[in-house]
Amino acid sequence: MKIGDTQDDEPVLNLTPMIDVVFQLLIFFMVATTFLDPEKEIEIELPEASSGTETEAEADEIIINVLADGGIVVSGERMTTDELLARLESAARTNPQMAVTIRGDRLVHHEHIVGVMDACGQAGLFNLAVGTMEGA
Repeated sequence: MKIGDTQDDEPVLNLTPMIDVVFQLLIFFMVATTFLDPEKEIEIELPEASSGTETEAEADEIIINVLADGGIVVSGERMTTDELLARLESAARTNPQMAVTIRGDRLVHHEHIVGVMDACGQAGLFNLAVGTMEGA
């Protein structure tokens, strides 16, 4: 009579808990990650406007930031008016209907905004918009 028939079963690795943990981590990182717009990382206090519409940024849109001290920043790169003009002329050769959004700090002197608008006109870009914050 056999009292205890022992079989030598190989241990089985259960992958279900590990897969659950991996999916939980994936969901956590997807939710925790924020996708930042590099243009909105620049510290500019935009003026408020009660009329206006929120628009989606176009893929080939140029966003020009005018800082409070009159500095010009495009795509995270600070540049002079002449460098801006050269970049706008290059963009106008590629697409004459390219949209340009000018985001000026609320404390910047008007002459700096006019200088950027003038550079756009000299380059042949006339599809201009002014960036503002939604106000009351």
